[in-house]
Amino acid sequence: MSTISPEALEKLKNVSTATLTTSLFKRGFRNVYIQGPQRINPGPNMVGPAYTLRYIPAREDLDGLESFADRENPQRKGVEECPPGAIFVIDSREDSTAASAGSILVTRLAKLGCQGIVTDGGFRDTPEIAQMDIPAYHTRPSAPTNLTKHHAVAINDPIACGGISVFPGDIMVGDNEGVVCIPVHLVEEVVAETEEMTVFEDFVLEMVQEGASTFGLYPPTDPETKEKFKAWREQNNR
Repeated sequence: MSTISPEALEKLKNVSTATLTTSLFKRGFRNVYIQGPQRINPGPNMVGPAYTLRYIPAREDLDGLESFADRENPQRKGVEECPPGAIFVIDSREDSTAASAGSILVTRLAKLGCQGIVTDGGFRDTPEIAQMDIPAYHTRPSAPTNLTKHHAVAINDPIACGGISVFPGDIMVGDNEGVVCIPVHLVEEVVAETEEMTVFEDFVLEMVQEGASTFGLYPPTDPETKEKFKAWREQNNR
């Protein structure tokens, strides 16, 4: 699924989506934050390569309950073939009037080693999903079966999710604020920069909590800021 080093993926578990969006903005990427989905079950960062499912609007002659018996049904096939370590990302056309998935499929993904699930639609069985360890992001609860509004057509193709493009293998990072998609070819350099950015932002926050002004501190235009930061790093073993 991914050629990204395990070390880089591990470091992303400590980087916020806010910091990542800033790093990507500096590289010309303005549209990387998935608009809408929020985390059902807050916890540690979600990190992994995207594995995708795409829906189009349902059609009555194709989307009856009997369609679930078809082993080629892209929703069911996608769940069964999702690689360990991946993030299952669903293009539901920002339509949350029917469920993108429910607790049974999310449980199956978790058992297969999936590291998270994201949809720009809604999930059913959200009280049960909220009790799971697997990170899950959606726009709102939605009880109706996906068949009422969604027809699954493709797995592991480029998709749209929450207004952004997601290509299979792109690295998805989710925290308790939302989800960012990092183009795979930028991951290693973004990780190197955001690791340093996170340390500096921790320093800045501590200084502000102690009463410091942001002028000259954030950004560090005052030469003394760099000296204070260097001393702080040494003191805190950062």
